[in-house]
Amino acid sequence: MATINPYLQFDGNCDQAMTFYKECLGGKLTFMRIRDTPMANDMPAENQSKIMHANLSADGITILASDRMDSAALVRGNDVYLMLYCSSEEEIRTLFPKLSAGGSNKTELKEEFWGAIYGDFIDKFEVRWMMNWDKPE
Repeated sequence: MATINPYLQFDGNCDQAMTFYKECLGGKLTFMRIRDTPMANDMPAENQSKIMHANLSADGITILASDRMDSAALVRGNDVYLMLYCSSEEEIRTLFPKLSAGGSNKTELKEEFWGAIYGDFIDKFEVRWMMNWDKPE
């Protein structure tokens, strides 16, 4: 069964925000910075220390986050996604076309360097979604 977690986007202060949430909620916090990914060579110098992905897990709570990489202004409404973690490849390949029907796809489902199948879109009600299935190692 899939699970849904909030995915927050920040304007360059993801590490400070997530560290604050960890101080408040406890738990385990991990960061993946752009400079530590295969994307590093394709990104400008000012983005190298930005957070590509942060994960805070504490007592049944999971908050996911990243810094915005594009030049679009961060405004209320484009700063939160629903992250749907799927439990199987079949589930992600079944749910993605259903949820994205009538919406606008930003990233089609594809295998990603972090070992997952991933895609994202804005649904027909303008809700932002990310979908991920971690492939077995």
